[in-house]
Amino acid sequence: MKKNDVSNKIHNQATRYYNPTTLSTFAFVLVFLYIPIVILIIYSFNDSRIVSSWQGFTLEYYRLLFQNRDIFLALRNTLIIGFLSTLISTALGIAGALALENKKFKGRKFFSGLIFLPLVMPEILLGVSLALFFSTLKIQMGMFTVLIAHITFCVSFTIIVIQSRLQGYDYSLEEAAMDLGANKFQIFMKIKMPLMFPGILAAALLAFTLSIDDFVITFFTSGRGFNTLPVYVEGAIRRGTLTTINSLSTVLICFTIVLSLLLRRMKKYII
Repeated sequence: MKKNDVSNKIHNQATRYYNPTTLSTFAFVLVFLYIPIVILIIYSFNDSRIVSSWQGFTLEYYRLLFQNRDIFLALRNTLIIGFLSTLISTALGIAGALALENKKFKGRKFFSGLIFLPLVMPEILLGVSLALFFSTLKIQMGMFTVLIAHITFCVSFTIIVIQSRLQGYDYSLEEAAMDLGANKFQIFMKIKMPLMFPGILAAALLAFTLSIDDFVITFFTSGRGFNTLPVYVEGAIRRGTLTTINSLSTVLICFTIVLSLLLRRMKKYII
């Protein structure tokens, strides 16, 4: 192949992947996604109760935010529900993924159908059905009912993520370990579990994110007197206290960015 032909081929491939139109579209999408966040952060420093008009710079609403006991109570409830539902749904996800991996399990197809059902079911339908279920059993709405509801929809995601990690698992490793005298528990802890760990970590992070971000199902199953942060934010917006919510959103955005950077740096040590 001639040198010019090679150069033309490289140029065509570069043009294909770095098309100016494609880059412009991508840049427009990024701007469209992030401009509202930038505006929210700017107006969190706005010295006005009317969000649409700028009256000057102030930190007053950050002071009010950190003095608001209801917000910290809702945040505490959110974190408690998030950690507990993540822990339980991840444990159930490990058990469910291992059960689906076992080809001798006769109910695999039926069980798989049940797992995918919460994923395709609208959240409002799941929330209403759970609320009716708890009401029928005369269970008082509160932290317990919210926890059960979060586990119900999180466990499907954890099973799918962990099961995907088990795809293509090399069973010859277990056979070699058994030949060397390892029992089933040692095989699971020293071979299977380390290979599953990235999937387990990803499933746990996904479950935690879904739990702390959920509003619809939590709204129907929380009852009176128990608020998570999304439910509190929705109520505050209806009451018109947007300025404090802007400050809260800015703090959460900064926390998310810092946490993402830390996880990115720790990735090579975790996995």
